[in-house]
Amino acid sequence: MARRGKKKNGLRWSKIYSFACIRPNEVLEDEQASSLGGPGYSRIVHCNQSHLHRQKPLKYPSNYISTTKYNVITFLPKAIFEQFRRVANLYFLLAAGLSLTPISPFSPFSMIAPLAFVVGLSMIKEAVEDWRRFMQDVEVNGRNVSVHKGEGQFEYKQWQKICVGDVVKVEKDQFFPADLLLLSSSFEDGICYVETMNLDGETNLKVKRSLEVTQALEDDASFKDFTATIRCEDPNPNLYTFVGNFEYERQVYALEPNHILLRDSKLRNTTYVYGVIIFTGHDSKVMQNATKSPAKRSRIEKKMDKVIYVLFTILVLISVISSIGFAVITKTKMPNWWYLQPKNDAGLYDPSKPVASGLAHLVTALILYGYLIPISLYVSIEVVKVSQALFINRDVLMYDEETEKPAHARTSNLNEELGQVDTILSDKTGTLTCNQMDFLKCSIAGVPYGVRSSEVEIATEKQMASEASVSEIESAHGTTDIVDRPQKPAIKGFSFEDDRLLHGNWVREPTAGIIRLFFRTLALCHTAIPEPNEETGGFTYEAESPDEGAFLVAAREFGFEFCRRQQSSVFIKEKYSPSGDPVEREFKLLSLLEFNSKRKRMSVIVRDEESGKILLLCKGADSIIFERLSKDGRMYLNETKQHLNEYGESGLRTLALAYKVLDESEYSAWDTEFQRAKTNIGPDREALVEHISDNMEKELILVGATAVEDKLQKGVPQCIDKLAQAGLKIWVLTGDKIETAINIGYACSLLRQGMTQIRLSIENDDLLAQDVNKAAKENILMKLTNASQMIKLEKDPHAAFALIIDGKTLTYALEDDIKNHFLSIAVECASVICCRVSPRQKAMVTRLVKEGTGKVTLAIGDGANDVGMIQEADIGIGISGVEGMQAVMASDFSISQFRFLERLLVVHGHWCYKRIALMICYFFYKNIAFGLTIFYFEAFTGFSGQSVYDDWYMLLFNVVLTSLPVISLGVFEQDVSSEVCLQFPALYQQGAKNLFFDWYRIIGWMFNGLYTSIVIFFLSIGIFYNRIFRAGGQTADMAAVGTTIFTCIIWAVNLQIALIMSHFTWIQHFFVWGSIVSWYLFLVAYGSSSPTLSGNSYKILGEALGPAPIYWLSTLVVAAACNIPYLVHISYQRVSHPLDHHVLQEIKYYRKDVEDENMWKREKVRARQRTKIGLTARVEAKFRQFAGRLSKKEKVPSSPSLSSSTNIQNPQ
Repeated sequence: MARRGKKKNGLRWSKIYSFACIRPNEVLEDEQASSLGGPGYSRIVHCNQSHLHRQKPLKYPSNYISTTKYNVITFLPKAIFEQFRRVANLYFLLAAGLSLTPISPFSPFSMIAPLAFVVGLSMIKEAVEDWRRFMQDVEVNGRNVSVHKGEGQFEYKQWQKICVGDVVKVEKDQFFPADLLLLSSSFEDGICYVETMNLDGETNLKVKRSLEVTQALEDDASFKDFTATIRCEDPNPNLYTFVGNFEYERQVYALEPNHILLRDSKLRNTTYVYGVIIFTGHDSKVMQNATKSPAKRSRIEKKMDKVIYVLFTILVLISVISSIGFAVITKTKMPNWWYLQPKNDAGLYDPSKPVASGLAHLVTALILYGYLIPISLYVSIEVVKVSQALFINRDVLMYDEETEKPAHARTSNLNEELGQVDTILSDKTGTLTCNQMDFLKCSIAGVPYGVRSSEVEIATEKQMASEASVSEIESAHGTTDIVDRPQKPAIKGFSFEDDRLLHGNWVREPTAGIIRLFFRTLALCHTAIPEPNEETGGFTYEAESPDEGAFLVAAREFGFEFCRRQQSSVFIKEKYSPSGDPVEREFKLLSLLEFNSKRKRMSVIVRDEESGKILLLCKGADSIIFERLSKDGRMYLNETKQHLNEYGESGLRTLALAYKVLDESEYSAWDTEFQRAKTNIGPDREALVEHISDNMEKELILVGATAVEDKLQKGVPQCIDKLAQAGLKIWVLTGDKIETAINIGYACSLLRQGMTQIRLSIENDDLLAQDVNKAAKENILMKLTNASQMIKLEKDPHAAFALIIDGKTLTYALEDDIKNHFLSIAVECASVICCRVSPRQKAMVTRLVKEGTGKVTLAIGDGANDVGMIQEADIGIGISGVEGMQAVMASDFSISQFRFLERLLVVHGHWCYKRIALMICYFFYKNIAFGLTIFYFEAFTGFSGQSVYDDWYMLLFNVVLTSLPVISLGVFEQDVSSEVCLQFPALYQQGAKNLFFDWYRIIGWMFNGLYTSIVIFFLSIGIFYNRIFRAGGQTADMAAVGTTIFTCIIWAVNLQIALIMSHFTWIQHFFVWGSIVSWYLFLVAYGSSSPTLSGNSYKILGEALGPAPIYWLSTLVVAAACNIPYLVHISYQRVSHPLDHHVLQEIKYYRKDVEDENMWKREKVRARQRTKIGLTARVEAKFRQFAGRLSKKEKVPSSPSLSSSTNIQNPQ
């Protein structure tokens, strides 16, 4: 078959790259090849022979993945286990079993039916939520990929149907369906570009390469007779290592991580690749990093179990008291009660066997007093939580119009947990940022260019404007130099505005020659490929990183358009040439020293074909470039440093640009040495290449610096500011390099000037080589000790610390003997940034914070690399962004933009917490109030086992007569409106401090229930005892007394819930007063039914209670007596010790926020949590700086610094 078209202009990148494409000595000797096959290295893959892996001993798992909690087989046992982990359900299961005995006071149906209903409803809810996860799994498993079916023919198969050993063809912008060995690509030398953002959060494209021996497999037909064997490591979670051999045509070749394409990474800038599958499904490295979907329970639900233990203890206690009382009465008084015929009752009332009678009565009492344990509590909570989840799902203010995605509560079990979060652990790329770089500013020859403000500057200025009048700011600072001026629509990747450089005006600048060199460096120092754009007539660029793409767009807009690349040449169209006419200029590409995280710089060596000059053009981190400058190349150093500090404070990513001119002889000598190092086959080859490159990149001349804005998602700085004001701590966990993370920290206002940075990193590799663990631990412990001492000695109340740690150091910091020390330092810092961390490390950090602090953690991310921490955290939030759905599938809640987290927590979290807390406390109150009246009547009637209430009353009490008001409380209650929640985020701390569900409040509500039960029973008995009840002179019988007491209970508990509610709609009014009305309607309907059904309650309201004034009077008196103490208590609290929401309710009720706006603003400022991060903290720091200038005081000395070994920095 003919070759499939031209391959990327015939570029052989292995001839251009100096590091990523170094090819080792791939052919192994026999003794080297035989090292595999031991423990941990036993996997054998027969390439293009997948059928061999479907049988033992090579029966590997399929590529099907599942993120669900249950499957068809495990659903019933697991779901039932989950339901009976709840203490109340376990008790009612026992009670249902006892109801089958003859001594039960109720029928078995009346006990089993409610339990089956409650458990069944909860299981249905679990099944629905897990079904949604299953459907998302189906979407992923159902994706298609081209697979070799034999005879050189490929066909599309679903991901779930491919197997180990299959040869697959993945095309541009597709995800890899499994872990593959790269065989060949559309580039002639087997190079391909891979985006691993879903794995490690990095946006830079990675260069992968195939073995040289498989590059000839360049089209479909090549695989007709292809066979090979791979022997490699077993499945493991390490993303950055791979050990294996490739046996092909009787030769054995070494495999490296650069040969492996991991599942959930994406093919970029490459037309297609061929690969053979090594690991499938849950064996793949990304799935190895994932953890099983945990069964999460909220802290309130766990505490509720403890409260039920208390209620169960009370139940057992009063049952024992009742049992003892019954045994004593049976022995002492039963012989005198001959009319009860105790001898004919099978020994239950036998005076000669009081112990047996007491034990039998104990069972009766345990069932009878079961109303102390609210069986409908769980089902009511389920209904409330599902309703709350619907409100979250349908909140239009959390709907993203661009992606057309709403917020989604994937589970409703954790709604109230949203209101108790203490620490947020966030991913960076795709979560805080939108992976778009815009060229915004630059410094050339010591002159700053670019007048457009960054998002951070604009947000800060707006915040300052809200804090003080413009005149105050101007008087403090002279004039504001940051203006939120109307801005014209920017070209993607280019937001620069400055007429001094645009439209060719730069040629009139005094330093035009240096500016020209600056633009040429942008256009030449890269590895991008230009692709013609038929729509615009220009070019789009396939670059390794968004930064690189932004530089090329900027160069084009300045008149230096990169238009063509050949194997050894780069072509630029220069619009503003010295001759005045546009020209296409060729630069011979002699060498390329590419960027990596260790070098932190990139260089190209080119020859200008017009002038014949050889130039080294270099761009990199400013600290790296500055130390390589020659004495004569530092002319603009001080000015450039000042500009870089300003750019950093504005949240911009910066790079420094430099150059040097090479003599022909100098370059020739260096190139000879460089080529010799590249072809060296010894173990020190890479170090040798790095050393020779380092020698060339010295004695540079500084040209300038770039400032690129890593575009944050809309509203991120403002959201972080509000969350900080709400008292939340924010950690950033990213796979990106440390410089990038720090820039984003500034952009998000997690970092600011004046904040002391504690950087933990292992720097001395030579020392580590001697004794890795010992040296590293000693190094880290020393730094932690020094940092702890510095924090303790700090006296400035405004001082702030930021902890920055890399993944290598974190490996040791998370070990058992160090992790607690590390955590104690971290929680003292205002912000924490962890860089270069693996997915497993993200999960381990989350677990450390969760278990070490004992407080609620929330993890938020958007990629597969975030799944571990999302599942490990108490609450997992997935960002439903553009790339993949792995994070969403593993999450508890999903949102489309980070900014929606503010409303999810500060509004919905606050509401849900208070609603559930009040609802549960009220449930315990009303059931204690109701259940204890049964006990009092038992004691009043000789512990006879007789209930004062009709069976139907007791069945309807929780199910109908008091259920809807409490559900309306849980669904609709609002202490303050959503607008006030957002204006006063400090209200959120009521949930974080658990003010409404601590033991003090729970016990208070229990005593309220106890008081209510005493008042209702004894006041009702006192009113009716020995008193004429009807006009005929009759006294009240048990049915009349029981109905009256029950009426008082209905009124008391419904009036109580009306007093609790702060926010009334017609629904609450309907449910509360409707419940009372429904009681009277039931009495009428029940009393009108046949006497065989209604029994002693026949016509009880119409003929007995209704005409009796004492019935209505007692209802009024008892209901008032029950609720007046609570009314007095809440009135006293509002007057003497009001809570925050009480004050706000008063202000809103009397419209003080409208009448006195200054007072309202003043209250907002006073109500803030003291925070050292966010826009507010940045503005307050600026005001302190302005105040210092006005008072002309000496500048406050910086915080005491440690020795250089601690690497603690205080940028000013």
